[in-house]
Amino acid sequence: MVTKQFTGSPDEADLRRADSLAREIFSDLANKWALLIVEALGDRTLRFGELRDEIEGISHKMLTQNLRMLEHNGLVHREVHPVVPPRVEYTLTEPGQALRVTIDGLCDWTHRYLGHIEASRRRADA
Repeated sequence: MVTKQFTGSPDEADLRRADSLAREIFSDLANKWALLIVEALGDRTLRFGELRDEIEGISHKMLTQNLRMLEHNGLVHREVHPVVPPRVEYTLTEPGQALRVTIDGLCDWTHRYLGHIEASRRRADA
């Protein structure tokens, strides 16, 4: 499926359309690694290795893929410093910082309802 190019006002975007750019963005961001990368970067600038150390369990490949996707969507800025060996740093852009506010809300929700969800899963599994 080809993503429809958006030409109108953002308020006119139909988020439910299969060819909606918004749905493509949702798909990009709706994975645990993207959310954790945005949360880990926060207000900081981190190098690749530092970022990998912040997110337990993420592979080199998944971190690379997700950083590229976040950069492609304009949420992360990648800066390469011309030194040997090259130093690459990542920071959130303004839209990335705005997304972080939403992710912080999701993290708060998770902490608030973690016990409830855990108990519900135990009942369902019994």
